[in-house]
Amino acid sequence: MIDDYLTGFSYPFRGLGLIRRRGIRPLVVVPFLLNTVIFAGAIVLAAIYLNTTLEALLPAWLEWLIWPLFVLAVLAVFFFGFTLLANLAGAPFNGLLAARLETQLSGVAPESGLSWAREAGTAIVNELRKLIYISLRALPLLLLFLIPGVQLLAPLVWLAFGAWMLALEYADAPMGNHGLGFRDARRLLAQRPALALGFGSAMLILTLVPVLNFVAMPAGVAGATAMWVERLRSSTAG
Repeated sequence: MIDDYLTGFSYPFRGLGLIRRRGIRPLVVVPFLLNTVIFAGAIVLAAIYLNTTLEALLPAWLEWLIWPLFVLAVLAVFFFGFTLLANLAGAPFNGLLAARLETQLSGVAPESGLSWAREAGTAIVNELRKLIYISLRALPLLLLFLIPGVQLLAPLVWLAFGAWMLALEYADAPMGNHGLGFRDARRLLAQRPALALGFGSAMLILTLVPVLNFVAMPAGVAGATAMWVERLRSSTAG
């Protein structure tokens, strides 16, 4: 399990190198620009509302105990939400990036049997389904921050949930190129939970680190594509 976690953790950082490959760089431009605009907005909003949010939700007697973890969790809420928006806007381009990189890594171009226009439409529909899926689960989890005592565990629960959802978010790009939907992604990653949580944990780091968060989306797509080729694709055989 630990090996799976560490392997999954490595893929987003491998993605940082993969997006610099010849033939891949041009496909990174649009996701990079989208991330730059959206995450710049997230940074501004986080700076404005973070202190107010913490003072409202965190009792004074807990500040010294879980302040750093709570700050991290609140920032994750901000940037996770903006990540979903960035991926919704960039879904058609992410599919192209994943397809081009998979062809380089495996030597075989993915075939979904759909035209590019239909693939782009399917990708957007999948993103909307993910938004609904995430919202139905995220809102109850956020309420944990308001329950005395449970507040101690709430940041850890949220960070684990965020890691899981980021794994689902980025794995969808290469899987979608093979005609697999969001439900398929959940099923395949549920078979390798440590791998998925490792990947998502690394994506949380990329999302929260200044400068790196601007390339988090293309790096995540690239890393997820490598993970699909090397670890997950065989699970769909037969």
